[in-house]
Amino acid sequence: MQVFKFGGASVKSADNIKNVTSILSKYKSSELLVVVSAINKTTNKLEELAQAYYTGEKDPFELLHEVKADHFTILQGLFEDANHPTFDDINNSFVEIEWILEEEPQDTYDYLFDQIVSIGELVSTKILAAYCTHIGIPTQWVDARDYIQTDNTYREAQVNWELTEEKIRKDLPSILDDHVVMTQGFIGSTSENFTTTLGREGSDYSAAIFASCLNAEDITIWKDVPGVLNADPKWFEKTELIPELSYTDAIELTYYGATVIHPKTIKPLQNKKITLSVRSFLDPESPGTKIRTTNQTLPVPSFIFKVDQVFISILPRDFSFIVEDNLSHIFNLFHQHRIKVNMMHNSAISFSVAIDDTGKNIETLLVELEKRYKVSVARGLELITIRYYNQQTIDRVLVNKEIIRELKDSYTCQMLVKNIDE
Repeated sequence: MQVFKFGGASVKSADNIKNVTSILSKYKSSELLVVVSAINKTTNKLEELAQAYYTGEKDPFELLHEVKADHFTILQGLFEDANHPTFDDINNSFVEIEWILEEEPQDTYDYLFDQIVSIGELVSTKILAAYCTHIGIPTQWVDARDYIQTDNTYREAQVNWELTEEKIRKDLPSILDDHVVMTQGFIGSTSENFTTTLGREGSDYSAAIFASCLNAEDITIWKDVPGVLNADPKWFEKTELIPELSYTDAIELTYYGATVIHPKTIKPLQNKKITLSVRSFLDPESPGTKIRTTNQTLPVPSFIFKVDQVFISILPRDFSFIVEDNLSHIFNLFHQHRIKVNMMHNSAISFSVAIDDTGKNIETLLVELEKRYKVSVARGLELITIRYYNQQTIDRVLVNKEIIRELKDSYTCQMLVKNIDE
């Protein structure tokens, strides 16, 4: 039994969807569950729509029209018959958003976000499932919300693993006997049947949930890169493919910000010893990268770059020690404002962190912190992480850079830097 996950780039056009079905056609005789993300950039557009609806700053119906047009362009490239039932099915899915927009917002932003943004995954999987059926791949569309059960922490829902596993094992094995199962990433449901999402880029995590609960032999994440590379091609002209990774190294890389795999994806697979492959849907014959139990260390240093970093230094106003009660209070504030720490360091009387510049929630965090601490802030910085570093690799990334803060252990070096010419 296998699980495939296809991201938004793989289904961004009619031609891309045809490419995906050509891959699926080679596996249709085996037990296969397919998890699909929203079509490329749809989640961002629906997030903008949700914000517009909640704040009233833009016309959300105009944004919805744009999203609908993107999907109907794809449908027209897949189905010659404009009366194909999928056109009505997709239109009806978007009507669910229209119903929300017709009323003044009454609920919290996070709740409304999940009800609106989740439509992206629902329509992308309906389109792909319909086209698979159209070309003769026996496919059953299923709603992930019927299986992935969560709490009501909207936008960052926590999975109820026991109930989720019970539901998945009850229904899906019999469907997998004679159908490819097509379902959504990123979304789940509360016990009251309200839609939740698992956090941005959560489709990888969804695939891991299904793979773990079904005791899959392996899971493949299909991307537009040849596998896991030792650096982002945006930053390095020459990158190297890493053919094999241990679960430990994969978790470390995702923890420090590598974007090829979602950080929560690895653990459920490691628990069941399920091999994770990262392969290219542009070159499906290439082997890609395998992540599994192995003593093999990374064959080359790996580089992770995060720009637009904010460096916050926190000191108690009475110069008392930074101890457990202060740290507990600080971390609780970060959690309340949904801010994730990328780098941290503490001394006897200070605590400092580097975080992504996420806008308004940082400003509200700073207001809260300043009630109890002295706070200084530096913006526009860059965080460089090197896994399996040496001095040569450090020198390579520090051209025209000044180090603001540096942390090292046996395997990993993190450097918060700014450009010297600034």
